[in-house]
This record gives sequence, C-alpha cells and structure tokens, in this order.
Amino acid sequence: MKHRKFGAASVSEVGLGCWQIGGDQWGDVAEIDAIDVLRASVETGVTFLDTADVYGAGRSEELIGRFLKNYKRAEFFIASKFGRFPRPGWPGNFDPTTIREHTENSLKRLGIAQLDLTQLHCLPLEQLKRAEVWDTVRALKREGKIARFGASVESTAEAEECLKHADCASLQIIFNIFRQTPETCGLLDRCAKQNVSVIVRLPLASGLLTGKYTPTTTFAPEDHRTNNRNGERFNVGETFAGLGFEGGLAMVEKLKPLVPIGYTLPQLALRWCLDHPAVTTIIPGARNRTQAVANTAASDLPPLPATTLTKLREFFLNDVKPHVRGPD
Repeated sequence: MKHRKFGAASVSEVGLGCWQIGGDQWGDVAEIDAIDVLRASVETGVTFLDTADVYGAGRSEELIGRFLKNYKRAEFFIASKFGRFPRPGWPGNFDPTTIREHTENSLKRLGIAQLDLTQLHCLPLEQLKRAEVWDTVRALKREGKIARFGASVESTAEAEECLKHADCASLQIIFNIFRQTPETCGLLDRCAKQNVSVIVRLPLASGLLTGKYTPTTTFAPEDHRTNNRNGERFNVGETFAGLGFEGGLAMVEKLKPLVPIGYTLPQLALRWCLDHPAVTTIIPGARNRTQAVANTAASDLPPLPATTLTKLREFFLNDVKPHVRGPD
C-alpha cells in the first residue's frame, strides 16, 4: 500500500469508506461482516478510515470503535463528519452547541480522544457561508477534540466556498470516471495549489463501475440504490453518479471497450482516481472481505497509459456529462 501526504500526516492512498457498514443505506451488513471488512482493509495496508455520525445513526462509528480496541490508535487516521444526524435535524444541526455535541458523541462512539479530521457533511451553501460554523470547528481544534477540519461537498460551488478558508484542511468530493467535473473545471488544481487534501468518495459510482450489475439486478428497499435513483432522499449525484440505473448501465457498456489490457473495469476506475496527483486518498466502501481486498489492490497497479486517460476524458465530456444530474 502506498501512502500520500495529508498535511503533516501520511495516509494510505486507498482508504475505507464506512458508509456501507452503517447498515441502513446500502442494505443490511451484519456486524461480523462489517468487522471483517475493517480487518481485511487493515491487513492490506489501509490506515485511513472515513465515517460519519449519520451512518446507521452512529452504528458505523460504534463498530469502528470496537475494532480499534485491538490496535494502537496512532496506526490510523480517523475521519468523521457532522451535519446530517437525524436529531435534531436541520437547521438545528448547524448550531454551535449541536456541532459540539455531535462531535463529542462521535468521539465517544469511536472510543478516541481526538478525531484526526472532522468534516462538514454536505452542508447547504448558505450554511457554509456562516462564519459561526467555521468558528465552531476552529474552537474544537484549539481544544484538541479534532486535529484538523474540512468539508464533504456536493458541488464545485460549495467547494469554492470552503477554499476561502485557508485553514480548511481537506475537501471530500464525488469523483469518478462518470463524474469528472472536479478535474475538468480546475478544482483539483486549486486544491493542490492551496495544499488542500482531496478525499474521493464513490470512486465506483455506487458499484456501477464494478461492471457486475445487469438490468435485472435488485437492491434492498432501504438501499439508496433503490430509493434515491432520482434524488428522492438526498443529492441524486450520490447514487449511480446521477445517471440513474438504466442510464448508468448503458454508459458502462460504452466504457468497457476503453478498458486497457491487463485491467478489469473496477481496477480501471480506482486507478483512474489515483492517477490524479491532487488526490490524497480514495475511499471505496465494501460489504465483505473480498470487496475490501480488491479495492486496496488498486494501489499496486501501474499508472494508466496517457492515451487511456485522454480517451476517458473525451468519453466523459462527449458521452457522459450531458446525462449527469445533480449539482456539478
């Protein structure tokens, strides 16, 4: 596993996104399977764990906390998020008292004294413009409850707002072969110039880029891949890259001829993200050990040929982008 700089820290370039093990928006994941995902990830070199208080209403954090008891705290970079917990909900979640309460609850569930990173969790743009929100996380940093802060965003407009804060350590963005705007609009370059770490979520576009789905594939009723295909519950871009299931499958078929010899489609998708030097770490999720091991193997793959990168950019601009929904 290769590592990259996250400010003064060093993290595995392939991390683990822990949304799935919350067990509420990707179908049920049994506790034994969730722990096995964490164990397999760590055994293959993962040091970066990304979670949020809302994943399973705290379940993801609790499982990580139990898992960490068997390891040295210093071996891991633990990132969580606040802003979307169901209680009290919006807009109460953005009050300084609630931000503090939610952060302290995350620390308790994780069983740690300090978060390596806390992130504003897809807050509305009007909230990102409130100095009070940023001043609150600055206070938490001074108090030692967090080591640094950043934001998980849904659009380039939100990202640009966050970049106005020189002490914003990171941005977490949707970035994959089907969602290339952060690169084509210059956002990644701006992050690199400001030394802002970039965390890539959904690098496999909700599983579309594994290539294993067919028109007959079904998901559990509570799975966002069932109930958020048109943005019914949250940002449509979080689900199948905003292409919809059928549209996404069609794009996968157009993409397959571009996969170079020696790569599988998911390997291509993960390696493509890592080939952008501004990217610090990617956080694919997993529901079982096999998926976790396959994800981490992307770190050992050679960079993609320049000709492939050019073809994939053209594919996005000409074929995919006109069909992408959700904030850009």
